[in-house]
Amino acid sequence: MTTYIMLANWTDQGARSASDSPRRLDAAKALLAEMGGRFQHFFLTMGTYDCVAVYEAPDDAVAARFNLQLGMLGAIRTQTLKAFPEAAYREIVASLGYEEPPRWRA
Repeated sequence: MTTYIMLANWTDQGARSASDSPRRLDAAKALLAEMGGRFQHFFLTMGTYDCVAVYEAPDDAVAARFNLQLGMLGAIRTQTLKAFPEAAYREIVASLGYEEPPRWRA
């Protein structure tokens, strides 16, 4: 499965009903499970984003559909990153081959 990192902010509607957000999170987890995915981690955060979630989905189309369905509910806006685990990162970098870095003239 592919890993995704979702950065989320509450909309005005979502912030007004923050006390209901645990129920919405449970519903999001159930929705993703129905689509063949699962949440790995969920964090309430301080700073630029209100919440960060790490989840797995079978493919990019499922992840896109999941994010669109969450957005349609009106409580959050999301930005999602496709994440490559360390093994994939190493394979990608290794496929680049070694190239001598350019030498800058002083």
